Amino acid sequence: MKQRTYSGARWEEQAAYCRAVRAGRFIAVSGTTAVDGNGNVVGGNNVYAQATFVFAKIQGALEELGADMKHVVRTRTFLTDMARFEGFARAHRETFRGIDPAATCLEVSRLVDDRLLIEVEVDALLP
Repeated sequence: MKQRTYSGARWEEQAAYCRAVRAGRFIAVSGTTAVDGNGNVVGGNNVYAQATFVFAKIQGALEELGADMKHVVRTRTFLTDMARFEGFARAHRETFRGIDPAATCLEVSRLVDDRLLIEVEVDALLP
């Protein structure tokens, strides 16, 4: 049995996906960006601010599926400029210190909206 949660982002309907899906003990959270429920980009040109918002959005999706950040076992991060890595790393460290998931960070040429600086996916595993 699968359980899904949606954030209301316009791209979910457009591309037919959900924010996160739980299958048994496994939860996959789709690529998450700093877009709020009204479609506004949060954090401006500040990757730390965008990353902080993204991690809070991911936390909300996990909670809807019966999990939280302590259950995260892997993160995948896409940055539009690796020169901004420290801002992302600071937010990741603040969120995951002591959890220390496996992590990947890649630079990409662009995201779905040019104002977005970061996109994060996570996988979680419930006990």
